[in-house]
Amino acid sequence: MSERRKGRVLAAMSGGVDSSVTAALLKEQGYEVIGAMMRFWPDNKPEDCFNTCCSPDAAYEARRVADQIGIPFYLLDYREVFEVEIIQPFLEGYRRGETPIPCVWCNTRVKFDALLKKARMLGCDYVATGHYVRRVEGPQGIEFHRGGDPRKDQTYFLWGTPREAMPHILFPVGHMQKPEVRRLAERFGLITAKKPESQNICFVPGSVRAFLEEHLGGQPGPVIDLETGEVIGEHAGAQFYTVGQRKGLGLWKTHLERYVVEVRPQTNEVIVGPREACQWRGLEAREINLLLDPETLPEVVTAQVRYRQRPARARVRELGAGRFVLEFDEPQFAVTRGQSVVLYDGDRLLGGGVIHRPLGNALGLEVPAVQALG
Repeated sequence: MSERRKGRVLAAMSGGVDSSVTAALLKEQGYEVIGAMMRFWPDNKPEDCFNTCCSPDAAYEARRVADQIGIPFYLLDYREVFEVEIIQPFLEGYRRGETPIPCVWCNTRVKFDALLKKARMLGCDYVATGHYVRRVEGPQGIEFHRGGDPRKDQTYFLWGTPREAMPHILFPVGHMQKPEVRRLAERFGLITAKKPESQNICFVPGSVRAFLEEHLGGQPGPVIDLETGEVIGEHAGAQFYTVGQRKGLGLWKTHLERYVVEVRPQTNEVIVGPREACQWRGLEAREINLLLDPETLPEVVTAQVRYRQRPARARVRELGAGRFVLEFDEPQFAVTRGQSVVLYDGDRLLGGGVIHRPLGNALGLEVPAVQALG
């Protein structure tokens, strides 16, 4: 079978081992492969970011991998798109007291929207990435399932994928374990075979806290106890905190074990309480996206409200008009505005949405109104 008959693929290359093996495997399998990296970083990107995902150093390594496996390579300028679609919404989310997930929107709005459009311009049939996600031929069409390596599964970040894009996306390493991917990289002789993984947000140099301080500033304000309404500490700026956080709260009464229950950027207040106060029986999600016909969505699903959180049984209520209400069988910890709630049926990814608000505090507590401090 000739390369062109097999299909032309635009392989998204980040300079890491997963995307390198993705490109090499596709070439070995008989696809016509074009390598591409999306440039997100500005000209003034700090030097300590240059060894992260999609950095200038990573671009150099991706280009060398493309040379090794004998495919063309392009560096595509997506700085403006990334600023508008990812960085600014990230900052605005924190400004509103939310905890957004930029990787979700990068996949949704950039990789499987803007990059897919570029692929079509180049005459490509597919876009391929190094995500640990399994692409399955289901009875109604293409489905996304959890990756073969449970520790690396990345379906949580792909719930926003446009449904019409799914047939045009390939995940060549999605069924593999990470050690298997590294062994393949060594077999192909790739320079990225032993490259360590990048865990940071690609556009954040150092800590998220420092990034937010630089772009949003910060004003000290009261830390308020949920149960008593008393001011028990001082925070550095409400937008720096997230629901479920326990450390760095600036409490004066240090014998209390308190967690962030609510962030109020409008009044610059952080509300804290016992761990049980961060348990919620349900949530309302908006900006939803389903990867199947709505009428076929199971009433009972499993749902994750955090990437590393254990999936929990839940029931979908009030589906429609760009929203749904989810009711958990057991209360869930740290249901946080701006985070994603992702729905599954077994290993199959069904879709998800952005958490708009938690519902039904497990303790039945209401956050008390607090008088402005003099």
